[in-house]
Amino acid sequence: MSSATSEELGSASRHVWRLAWPNIISNLLFTTVGFMHIKIVAELGTSSVAAVTTGHRVFFLVQAILMGVSVAATAMIARAWGAKQVRQAEMISWTSITLAICLAALLSIPVLFAPHGIAGLFGLDAETTELAASFIFWLGLFNIFSAISMMLSTALRAIGDVITPLWFLMASSAINVAGAWALAYGIGPFPALGIEGVALGGSFGASVITIIFAIVWWKGNFNLKPIKQLAIDWPSVKQLIHIGAPAVLEQGIIQLAFLAFFAIVAQYGTAPFAAYGIGISLVAFSIVIGFGFGIATATLVGQHLGAGKPHLAELAVSRSLRMALFAMTTLSILLAWYAEPLSRFMIQDEEVIELTVVFIYMIAVAQPLMAFEFTLGGALRGAGDTRSPLIATFCGIIFGRLLPALAFYWLGLSVYWIFAVMLLDYATKAVILIYRYTRKHWLNIEVVEPVPDV
Repeated sequence: MSSATSEELGSASRHVWRLAWPNIISNLLFTTVGFMHIKIVAELGTSSVAAVTTGHRVFFLVQAILMGVSVAATAMIARAWGAKQVRQAEMISWTSITLAICLAALLSIPVLFAPHGIAGLFGLDAETTELAASFIFWLGLFNIFSAISMMLSTALRAIGDVITPLWFLMASSAINVAGAWALAYGIGPFPALGIEGVALGGSFGASVITIIFAIVWWKGNFNLKPIKQLAIDWPSVKQLIHIGAPAVLEQGIIQLAFLAFFAIVAQYGTAPFAAYGIGISLVAFSIVIGFGFGIATATLVGQHLGAGKPHLAELAVSRSLRMALFAMTTLSILLAWYAEPLSRFMIQDEEVIELTVVFIYMIAVAQPLMAFEFTLGGALRGAGDTRSPLIATFCGIIFGRLLPALAFYWLGLSVYWIFAVMLLDYATKAVILIYRYTRKHWLNIEVVEPVPDV
């Protein structure tokens, strides 16, 4: 990138930041909702915290599979929009939303009809398993609304409109937390439903905002218009599946591996399990910074490649990586510095606090490695290369996390060793992604064939 002019460097940085900051705030809001769910139920006891942690992990598994479709949609919509194929971008958006709704309905079946069986996979005690099953069921009722919100937001971000989804997410997050609190403790006219109230109140409130979001889009108030026809563009479906399948598989591996990792942690007792859930909710505020830069990178890479400007795509990746490294390193230092006060804010159990502090220390060290994972992974996905991130994820999670964790557990080592394997996971993924990115094969991938507007 030595040939880039100072004007190009400044422009690239501005474009990255323009797309990144709304995505960062959006992800912070999403993280805040999960954080507040745990904070709300913390007063109900450690079992309730562990149950919400379990329910969130199952919900994330469903969301992760839908994210595979969103990854493909981002690459295809951004490429079409960059090539000024507006009609094609709208058709891909329409098709991806339809596909996501069908997937969400399908994925809701086991969640709604076998929540106890799913919760039982974690090996928790009977009380926690029962609570987790209830939480999983009520979240599952609203999966379709979550799918619509995710895909509509994805489509708008892919064309560069990052502000509109942010406004709706702000409203959704506020109502989610308010509804969760009201139904958990019976505030005002609402009944006190405990952990079930958190899932029901929060999800119902968020779904109301999703309906409003969809109505506004349906009326043609966004730059990306709805197609409004029953016909599906099957070539787009084929391409979404072709690009999205590795991303779906990647997210499925991630979430299933996390479920397995959760199950290993659960073998050490409810306190370590709760500490892991609290720790994740705290460090997520830093992690989503990198995730925001990853989305911005994917969007810019897709648009620049669609416009036939690969050098600008590379420049966007370079600037995004630098910014993500600085932001995530800074925040990881702050998280480590305030690890104990943050842990005490979340819960009063001394054993859980001690374990949470250690977890935060370890994950803070991994934050710079995550910056590589998010930005370079975003660049490859934005170009349509979803296989390289899949390879990196599989190697990192299986060989860097799960197998070492199982070995440490069988050797009778403490839970601290289980937490420590996360460093090997993120290091493995970073190395593989750096290698795949620097080979530059991603610059020559064909994502969509341009078609004239009609």
